[in-house]
Amino acid sequence: MNPDYNITGVDIKRLKAFEDQRGWLAEIYRADELDEGQFPQMAYISMTRPGMSRGPHEHRCQTDLFCFLGTSDFVLLVWDNRPDSLTYRKKARIEINREELVSVKIPPGVVHAYKNMGENEGLILNAPNKLYAGRKRREEVDEIRYEDDPGSPFKIDF
Repeated sequence: MNPDYNITGVDIKRLKAFEDQRGWLAEIYRADELDEGQFPQMAYISMTRPGMSRGPHEHRCQTDLFCFLGTSDFVLLVWDNRPDSLTYRKKARIEINREELVSVKIPPGVVHAYKNMGENEGLILNAPNKLYAGRKRREEVDEIRYEDDPGSPFKIDF
């Protein structure tokens, strides 16, 4: 994992795998390591095929807690889109290789996108602090999507 990711509020944690004869386990998050209001409200897993990307998009209120599960190589791009942030308009490129177990916390207002750069299907777990579309899916989705906006300043350049 490269160290070039200095965006305020984006936290990257190398996960420690505890191994024994049965295999391994890794703690993705602990309540005593997260700030108030960032506790996951749901979790989902996604698979991204080799060469495919997701994003860019951002959330107004939601904090994402992604866990790259060591199945493929990824590049994660993040842009700080928060006018009151010390790193406003800064972009970072984070390379995550398949030998690593990594969690990444992405706060509201940080645009993000990732691409599977490897040859294997890539698995990612997300444990956001908000429910998608709210309780019983009856609320507006907390997401601003830039994928299809040709005028977007958030260009994917993997």
